Amino acid sequence: MKIRTNALAGIALAATAALGLAACGSGSSTPAASTAAADGKASGEITVYNAQHESLTKEWVDAFTAETGVKVTLRQGDDTEMSNQIIQEGAASPADVFLTENSPAMAQVENAGLFADVDKGTVDQVPAEFRPSTNKWTGIAARSTVLVYDKAKLSEDKLPKSMLDLAKPEWKGKWAASPSGADFQAIVSALLELKGEAATDEWLKGMKENFKAYKGNSTAMKAVNAGEVDAALIYHYYYYGDQAKTGENSKNVTPYFFKNQDPGAFVSVSGGGVLKSSKNAAAAQAFLKFITGKKGQEVLQKGTSFEYAIASEVPANEKLVPIKDLQAPTVDPAKLNSQKVSEMMTKAGLL
Repeated sequence: MKIRTNALAGIALAATAALGLAACGSGSSTPAASTAAADGKASGEITVYNAQHESLTKEWVDAFTAETGVKVTLRQGDDTEMSNQIIQEGAASPADVFLTENSPAMAQVENAGLFADVDKGTVDQVPAEFRPSTNKWTGIAARSTVLVYDKAKLSEDKLPKSMLDLAKPEWKGKWAASPSGADFQAIVSALLELKGEAATDEWLKGMKENFKAYKGNSTAMKAVNAGEVDAALIYHYYYYGDQAKTGENSKNVTPYFFKNQDPGAFVSVSGGGVLKSSKNAAAAQAFLKFITGKKGQEVLQKGTSFEYAIASEVPANEKLVPIKDLQAPTVDPAKLNSQKVSEMMTKAGLL
């Protein structure tokens, strides 16, 4: 403790406050995680806790590093795993940036008070419907809820008008989902926000009676394709991604979009935020601005993730249904509650 105090005193006498902070963080006059280069641009290193698809984030990282020279270290995990780790680490977290597939994990970290404000330049790139009202983090991509169904077993006139219909007795044993995944829990979070606790509890009870559980969205879709079950509630990109490859796991499958502001038309926002604990906030903010900027969003538009581009006026991949045509309900991502959903799904016997 004495050594640290003396070192800080020496720095205060010998350098500016900015240089003092840099030296304190690394013990070197030229730290690897310096906050900015001499010309004011981002430099050094950042660590990203990544719960997005690793291949997508790597495309963003490679393009960002090529443009800025900033080195990015990725630590991979799922939404809940990463958010819980950040909360446990608190102010001592080595993470500079947190990226997720879904919003509830972002709201969890925000509610713990661990995000710094997002730079205005980044906020301005993202339409209001794709970021939380608080602006403590921002949307970076999106995915739509969809019911994929076996076209040999179900005709269009037999499809449910609403996601809520899947809890009705006539759907017993006919549909699948992956309840343990963050994707499905985000859908339930949206249902809770849109319809309230009583309606959500009732739907979960009906789901327990009617559905077949699979581990993972792709596995659920494969089950539909193989004729094991008539339909599955998943995200859209599993279907489009398989179609872009061999189509072997989706050749008998058709996607159905609920639309009409139905809970089943929920568009889940993938999030990105800068941690207050960041040792290189300048580079962390620059990374977030890059992936929501034109070049970052074109990775979504032109790549193979088949997630929706949502920022900088970059249109979605041409193979996707235009996002405006999804007729999604309005949901504030900051209000999605993963803890409450987990409790309700556990009570219903789904977890």
